[in-house]
Amino acid sequence: MTTQRIKERGSILVYILLGVVLLGLLTIALRNAGTGGVSDIDKEQMILKAGQAQKDAAELAAAVNDLIANGVSEADLRFAHPDAPTEYGNITDNPTNQVFGKQGGKATYKSPPEGINDGSPWEFFGSSQIIQVGSDRSELIAVLPNVTESFCKGMDAQLGFDPTLQPTDNSTGSSPDCVMGTSSDRFTGTFSDASPNVLDKATFSKLPALQACVYCAADSTYNYYYVLLAR
Repeated sequence: MTTQRIKERGSILVYILLGVVLLGLLTIALRNAGTGGVSDIDKEQMILKAGQAQKDAAELAAAVNDLIANGVSEADLRFAHPDAPTEYGNITDNPTNQVFGKQGGKATYKSPPEGINDGSPWEFFGSSQIIQVGSDRSELIAVLPNVTESFCKGMDAQLGFDPTLQPTDNSTGSSPDCVMGTSSDRFTGTFSDASPNVLDKATFSKLPALQACVYCAADSTYNYYYVLLAR
């Protein structure tokens, strides 16, 4: 075998090895790019779903305020619906006072955006005093229960809260001990003005907090609230 042929074969081997290395680098680059794309898509979906949750809550607030403007007292507001928990009553009772009633607030009863919580429906409470909102009485709030931690942190970041400080409800041993109350705390006309649940002011980097996603220390859950009526 001539020296020239040996050199040619050696050169071909170098090119083959170089091609393998380049192919490996390209595969790694594409894999990393793909991962980034999925992450970006997930982040975009979270932003869209957070926006949808805020929009749905804002529509509920508009319905509540329309009823108040039409002369319905805050104690007579009702959140009954065939798909809602039974504690909220019957939608045919005093239909002009019903937030979801066609003769009342005309709000649409909506399920939360898919994938942001455990599937629990919107809840309504008058048992928490929201920081620097209204007076020292309880506000009427809508709560989206048991949202994921990633949704909660993303929501708060979108609302402008300090990402290093999680808004928290540290109440324990009282009823309710969180913005997300129990079934007996569902709003049917009574506000807990005498001893409301008070959120931990020190954990809120932005005030007033008309809406926020809070960590509830009592049961280690994350819950998003939106003030429907400041009092």
